[in-house]
Amino acid sequence: MNKVLIVEDNEMNRDILTRRLQRKGFDTEIAINGEEALSQAKLFKPDIILMDMSLPVMDGWEATRLLKNQDETRHIPVIGLSAHAREADLIRGKEAGCDAYETKPVDLDLLINTIQSLLSDK
Repeated sequence: MNKVLIVEDNEMNRDILTRRLQRKGFDTEIAINGEEALSQAKLFKPDIILMDMSLPVMDGWEATRLLKNQDETRHIPVIGLSAHAREADLIRGKEAGCDAYETKPVDLDLLINTIQSLLSDK
């Protein structure tokens, strides 16, 4: 079973993603800010991370940069999730180290396809 770390500060978004991914057979864990994402990535050892980019304490851009700069976590694909859908936001996500970038509201079928594509590339 593939493990997904969901980093999302909005409780409703967290719950929806968690339930839908679990129904698709994924094992999930959550973090509510970038600092928690860093520690959960080391503890949970996810196969992939869904990273909200607008987070309290430490935003998703900084958390992704730090994850991608650590030997222990750099191999984990990160999908950036954000309501910010401008081209500059997509570029900023890639520059931070996101392997993919999806806009909110999340299209679950597209997200699952992106997850499966990134996992098959590992």
